[in-house]
Amino acid sequence: MADPVSLVPVESAPAMPPRPIDIPYAFARKNGVVLLPQEGDRLIIAVREGSDPRVLLEVRRHLARSFDVRFVEPAEFDRHLSNHYAMEGSAAAMAGSLEVGADELDILAADIPTADDLLDSADDAPAIRLINGIIAEAARQGVSDIHIEPYETGLIVRMRVDGVLRETLRMPPHVAPVVVSRIKVMARLDIAERRVPQDGRIGLTLGGKLLDVRVSTLPSRAGERVVLRILDKENAGMNLDLLGMTGAPDRIFREGLSEPNGIILVTGPTGSGKTTTLYAGLRQLNDGSRNILTVEDPVEYAIEGVGQTQVNAKVGLTFAAGLRAILRQDPDVVMVGEIRDRETAEIAVQASLTGHLVLSTVHTNDAVGAITRMRDMRVEPFLLASTLRAVIAQRLVRRLCQHCREPVQADKSASALLGFDPGTIIYKARGCEECSGSGYKGRIGVFEAIRVDDTIRRLINDGGDESLIARHAFLNAPNLGSAARALVRDGQTTAEEAIRVSRRDATEVETIADG
Repeated sequence: MADPVSLVPVESAPAMPPRPIDIPYAFARKNGVVLLPQEGDRLIIAVREGSDPRVLLEVRRHLARSFDVRFVEPAEFDRHLSNHYAMEGSAAAMAGSLEVGADELDILAADIPTADDLLDSADDAPAIRLINGIIAEAARQGVSDIHIEPYETGLIVRMRVDGVLRETLRMPPHVAPVVVSRIKVMARLDIAERRVPQDGRIGLTLGGKLLDVRVSTLPSRAGERVVLRILDKENAGMNLDLLGMTGAPDRIFREGLSEPNGIILVTGPTGSGKTTTLYAGLRQLNDGSRNILTVEDPVEYAIEGVGQTQVNAKVGLTFAAGLRAILRQDPDVVMVGEIRDRETAEIAVQASLTGHLVLSTVHTNDAVGAITRMRDMRVEPFLLASTLRAVIAQRLVRRLCQHCREPVQADKSASALLGFDPGTIIYKARGCEECSGSGYKGRIGVFEAIRVDDTIRRLINDGGDESLIARHAFLNAPNLGSAARALVRDGQTTAEEAIRVSRRDATEVETIADG
């Protein structure tokens, strides 16, 4: 290891407040040292295993204080590094210093910064610091989407946490062009084109954690709206055991994956976790003995050992064209991001008939609706009956914070809607420091699954309606409504969340009426 770079702090002006005790991020990452939260009066320094202990001499000289040393594994060190530096200077504080001057546009039009890690960026441009701060804060809080919305009265930043949007920042309206232009530069979009929507992506690291940020711009009356979707590449390692699927849905999904051919469909609204479920299934199948190919729009996570192709409508690479092409690549398993038209549906059916296992998604409200949707795309009933193996429907509900949830008796309306006995103990959200006052922390999946057996196969072939198929499919397995009610009984979520995802068909109403 090279001699440590000097960390002697520059003397501050007398009028400035004393600088907080800390280690510069670039030095901490390079040399494997990070300051941990203080316990009492003693400082604690975490040292990454394998780092040169001589670096502690330079840290001691920089801090001018004694400290305790704790050796940690590399993965734990990366977590400490990300947690400590992600909020270095909040986005709100940086927004206060954002001033648009004549030279700002020159800075925005300059070349893309070469820094790979946004925490390691020392750019002086206020817009750059603002964007970096917003993304870093969002990644630390587990935000899925960042909405940057210009209005005549100001620029509003909202973040989606656990499926719910919250306003986190409000800035003057003149800031909007600078912020949007900077994001477009980072995503390699055309900053001169403001009349048409654009899509791009930004690759970032945050304290060693890989982030993929998808960027979408949309012209609006007061300027361009921007939505940033944050994809944490660590989620690509999600497997079936971590998915939260239990009981009958877990068994049905695993049985479907073990089939040599056929179609497995995952259904649900946008943002319900369908892609994560499919990726977990692919990881289960990715044992090196199969050729697994996908066609997606877009490719959200890279999976080692899986051939992934991205749809590009501009050059004619649609889902149907991509699926037709990858069937000539000798695949064993094929994943289609979405079946959205008749041509794609027909090719998927033909692929399953010729010995391939096909995984895909459709947009319907429940599992039985996926069968109706495939019929609407004019797939012959006898072909659908012979190829469909399993259908999984899912939702995501907010998980109650286990530190502050409060037990209450279910009121009459909740009892009637959920089929509980009056006075049943359920839990409600309260809010504490652990959950940032929301009462919820994270989300949990709600699943229902249909295994296509001989009876359902006959119903599909004969054109049976949804109620007949549902009555048989959920005779001994939970549907979305009953699965959500079980989570309420277990104190995992609230009655409001369960009612939001419950299916309200005739069968469900009868079940509730019977108590």
